[in-house]
Amino acid sequence: DSAPRLMTGTGKDQVHLLVVCTAERGLCGGFNSQIARLARDHTRKLLASGKTVKIVCVGKKGFDILRREFASLIIDRVDLREVKKIGFANADQIGRKVIGLFEQGEFDVCTLFYSEFKSVISQIPTALQLIPASAPAAVAETTGATAIYDYEPDAGAILGDLIPRNISVQIFRALLENVAGEMGAKMSAMDNATRNAGEMINKLTLNYNRQRQAQITKELIEIISGAEAL
Repeated sequence: DSAPRLMTGTGKDQVHLLVVCTAERGLCGGFNSQIARLARDHTRKLLASGKTVKIVCVGKKGFDILRREFASLIIDRVDLREVKKIGFANADQIGRKVIGLFEQGEFDVCTLFYSEFKSVISQIPTALQLIPASAPAAVAETTGATAIYDYEPDAGAILGDLIPRNISVQIFRALLENVAGEMGAKMSAMDNATRNAGEMINKLTLNYNRQRQAQITKELIEIISGAEAL
């Protein structure tokens, strides 16, 4: 009963805030478009069900993609182009902004969109609900004697401090996952581009050699025909 509102929510499900995290630059294949597509499909689904949607874009590429269709829904944009190395302070700034909007009654549910890094060639677009915060499933109690714990301060006070920090940590995790996924996607995209360029050069070289040989053969035929005519 003493849980903070960040965990329990407002009790409503009408206004949704979508925090879409993408990269600041391109040249990484479909990395950014996959995250934006997931956020776009989620937005369309919410709008179709009569919900109100607000979008915060973290990263230039996601903003460029989403503003084509949902420019009126974007309420803020976080620019990280000047940040050389993502730190917790960057995520905490975004987390405080989200919490501030919630305390002002700007939304009921907040969902975070990012790409979860699996491997260099596999990044999975992911949607994670931040507010209301969902607790993990309870672990089954073990048999036998159990100790009695007495907390100081109470659970409500502890959660009131941990939940805002957890939101910033989740955003920090999303930003780090994006950085890893972006680098992997860039490496794959550049490798594919190099391979395609090499194949194109080989095809052009073969075509050029064939044309040159055909021209030489034609000139030889003309010379031989002229000599025979004389």
